[in-house]
Amino acid sequence: MNRLISLLIFVFAALWLVFSTIFVVDQRQYAILFAFGEVKQVINQPGLHFKLPPPFQNVLFLDKRVLTIDPPDTDRFITAEKMNILIDAFVKWRITDPKLYFVSFGGDEKRAQDRMSQIVKAALNDEITKRTVREVISGQRGKVMDSIRQKVQDESKQIGVEIIDVRLKRVDYVDQINASVYDRMKSERLRVANELRSTGSADSEKIRADADKQRTVILAEAYRDAEKMRGEGDAKASQIYAQAFGQNPEFYKFYRSLEAYRASFKTRQDLMVIDPNSEFFKYFRSPAGGGAVAPAKK
Repeated sequence: MNRLISLLIFVFAALWLVFSTIFVVDQRQYAILFAFGEVKQVINQPGLHFKLPPPFQNVLFLDKRVLTIDPPDTDRFITAEKMNILIDAFVKWRITDPKLYFVSFGGDEKRAQDRMSQIVKAALNDEITKRTVREVISGQRGKVMDSIRQKVQDESKQIGVEIIDVRLKRVDYVDQINASVYDRMKSERLRVANELRSTGSADSEKIRADADKQRTVILAEAYRDAEKMRGEGDAKASQIYAQAFGQNPEFYKFYRSLEAYRASFKTRQDLMVIDPNSEFFKYFRSPAGGGAVAPAKK
């Protein structure tokens, strides 16, 4: 029985010794090998590795992947025009020097994130105070992020990390000035709208006046051309009449008298008071221009 217990103890001790001297490094990890609390080796390559059992050597694993710092709260900054704005940003980072990272933070990721948040916040504050709200929100947002990224690079290398990217998720005013900002924006938009309306109205009147002018000119030219054509037509007609009736003047006189009779006695209600022996009734007396007047009919 004692031999069996001793054998079991030996087996467990051997297994413990084997497992305590073998460790596996994942491809997503760094491994720092310590010897009596001192950094002995940094292992970057994944695979199976060996070490002395504790307390002679220990292993600490660090994440090699790109990590994110995304604080739940927004930070307040002051712009160049002394306006308070709230900025919500996130940071992408990774460990580049595991040994320096361990020396700086003892492998505590929370301490590392706090330190990087302070670095980024200081860089943000430095950049925001140089720019206006309009530049931060839209005009130079990309430049702001590039400048912040460049400023934090040197300081982040001193703690064994690389800040890959800094992004502004949201930029907003503080609640105390939101209403005044909206009112000012509304006033500005109304001013621009009124200016556009005034400009449009002036352009409209100008276009309308020009159209009226063109219309008047076109009508005048058309009336002029029409009168010219009508005059030419009347002249041509008179010439034709003259040529036609010149061949028989007496017939022309007779025809003109008939036209005058037709125009004078259109209806039964027409009434004329005139001497029957007047020249007007010449062809009533005789088709040849003489004779008695025919009796009037009622």
